[in-house]
Formats: sequence, C-alpha cells, structure tokens
Amino acid sequence: MIDPKEAISEKAVLIGVITQQQDETQSDEYLDELEFLTSTAGGVAVKRFVQKMEKPNPKTFLGVGKLDEVRGYIESNGIGTAIFDDELSPAQIRNIEKVLDCKILDRTNLILDIFAQRAQSSSARTQVELAQCQYLLPRLTRLWTHLDKQKGGIGMRGPGETEIETDRRIIRDKIDVLKKKLLTIDKQMAVQRKNRGKMVRIALVGYTNVGKSTLMNVISKSDVFAENKLFATLDTTVRKVVIKNIPFLMTDTVGFIRKLPTQLVESFKSTLDEVREADLLLHVIDISHPNFEDHIASVNSVLQDIKCADKPTLMVFNKIDAFVHETIKEDDLVTEKTKEHYTLQDWKKTWMNDKEQTSIFISALNKENLEDFKEVVYEAVKTIHIQRFPYNDFLYNEYEGE
Repeated sequence: MIDPKEAISEKAVLIGVITQQQDETQSDEYLDELEFLTSTAGGVAVKRFVQKMEKPNPKTFLGVGKLDEVRGYIESNGIGTAIFDDELSPAQIRNIEKVLDCKILDRTNLILDIFAQRAQSSSARTQVELAQCQYLLPRLTRLWTHLDKQKGGIGMRGPGETEIETDRRIIRDKIDVLKKKLLTIDKQMAVQRKNRGKMVRIALVGYTNVGKSTLMNVISKSDVFAENKLFATLDTTVRKVVIKNIPFLMTDTVGFIRKLPTQLVESFKSTLDEVREADLLLHVIDISHPNFEDHIASVNSVLQDIKCADKPTLMVFNKIDAFVHETIKEDDLVTEKTKEHYTLQDWKKTWMNDKEQTSIFISALNKENLEDFKEVVYEAVKTIHIQRFPYNDFLYNEYEGE
C-alpha cells in the first residue's frame, strides 16, 4: 500500500500544523499519537516539524519556506519518509514529492499500512484491501512519474492517460470484486450471529490500545492476542463467558482512533455489525492516558456514526495501576498524590463516576477490582436476560438466595 518508491531508511520526520481548529496542545497530542503509529508500523520518528497557519496550504500542505526547511533536514540526515498528520489530497502528495523527493505518507495511509500488517483472517484482509483500493484510486497518478517528461504533439498523444485510465479501471474492477466478496462474508457472519441463538451479547469498544483484549483474556480465560501497540486486534473475536449462572457472549472489536479513515469505517462494516447487534457495550478507557477524555469523545463520535450511541453502556476505566496523578500545590508546598492515596471509593467520588452510565475502575493486567467488575456486568446481563426470558426470573432468585 505504501508508495512503491524504495525508502532510504525507516527513519521518518513527522509533520503537523497549528490552525484555528487545532491549537498547539492538540497538535502535540496528535503528533504523539502519530509517533506511536509510526513505531507500530516499524518506523522511527526522528524529528517533528510544525507550522502555525490559518489553514493548510491546498497545494503543498505546508508553506514554501517550511517545506524547504524539511527538505534540508531530510537531505542532510538521510531520511527516507515524511509522514503528515492529516490526509493529503492527490495534488498535495504530487507537489510535496517533487520538493522533498522521498516517500510521502499521510495519517490515513499509515493506519491502512498498520491494518494490512495486522490483518490475519480472510475477512480482515479483504476489508483492509478494499479500504486500500478506495484510498489509492484517486491517487494513481503519483505512480506514473515516468510519464511526467513526455511532451504533447504528433505521435505523443494519449499514452499517459491511457495507462492511468487502464490502471484505474483495474482498481475499480478490484473494488467491485472485493465488495462482492465482503457481501458474502457479511452473509456468513450474519448466519454465525443468528446461530448464536438468543444469548446476551456484550461488545468491548474503546480507543485503540486501552486494554480490551487483555480484559477479554482475563474474563473469558482465553488467549486473544494482546500487545502494547496500536491496532493489535483487527479480527473480531467472540468468546462464551459465564458469570455465576448466566452465560453470555463477549466480543472483542477493533479499536477506534481520532481521524479514523472513512474508508475503514465503510470497509469494516461487518466488524462494526458486532457492535450494532450487541445488547450491552463495555466502553473501555485507558485512565492512565493523559488525553483519555478526548478518547472517550472520539469513541462516542464513532458510536454515533454507526447509530449505537443509545445502547446500554458500562464505562470501564482500565489501567488504574498505571495512573499518574498531577502534582498538587498547596501553600507553596509541592506534594504529589500517588496512587496509594487513592482507594476505589476515591475513584468513585471523581467526575468519572458522575456520568449517566455506570462506571467501574479496574486494572485488567493486575486483575484489580475484577470481582466488582464481574458483579456489575452480571447485574446488567441479568436484567437483559430476564427481559428476554421472563420465565427464568425465579431461577435467579433461587440461585442468589443460596
């Protein structure tokens, strides 16, 4: 998926902007995330370039002077890749390549490349390939640089356009084939969901790398792949879980991210259907991340887009063991409130427990407060189960009375 031009090295520079819609703090946060994405993809971010402007330059994203500064650094340090924090237009990519003469990636291309590395099942690979083709289609002209110096006139008309149009037709045909393949996959997955009967379904949702797979492993006693990298899980995993006397299905889904490529939302429809058809959502949040509030908003935005915002939801604040508290200043004395000063009751007194949804504070890795977590999930599942099977109500009463 990445530009076929060979990279000089895996070293990369990161490029972002500060605009009216994105202040300096937000820009730093996005570049931190972009650096993590670069590391996940196998690259090394060696320097950042940020320019303050009203809006990105429609031709070159950055201003001419800043782009020359980036070129000078790339040439003097043997950098092979420049990664931009926003999606670039085909024209911007062409113009930037002419100046920088290195591999140009944007955030969307980088995320798609990570997805291509991580996809394991036929379903995930097909969905990623479709997203890549949809991203590539309007950018095909960048692949035909060997035709740039051809002149017009007698005997010189058409070759470039013909080759490009032929390639576009190939890509369009491939998109059609992939869409048909995904329709077949969607039908198969719909049959699988139907065959699961009327068991209560729970879906783990949340920002990428918040610990969903780790929580899944702990609760279901399974071995879902988990790693401290972005998008460690792409393939939807479903496990049967039993808490006390109630069996239910738990689904681990792909993590969300800010500026999630629209191509991925569309191509991962069958994966997101697991969220749409869930009876209960467990919104897992990495409470140790300094920007977890933004992550909550990003996930809620995606849930709104896929029409799942109104589903019953439990807020699961994970990684309480890794939480670092801010320094508190009182009467010119600086003290630091460490995690030892926080009990579960202290967590419950914070604004995080004031939301309309029920909040739970856990550490899936260290298995802290999992009994309370199981109790809350049990009560939520029990409520749904009784509504679905009201004649089983007396069984729960008997079980809990023992």
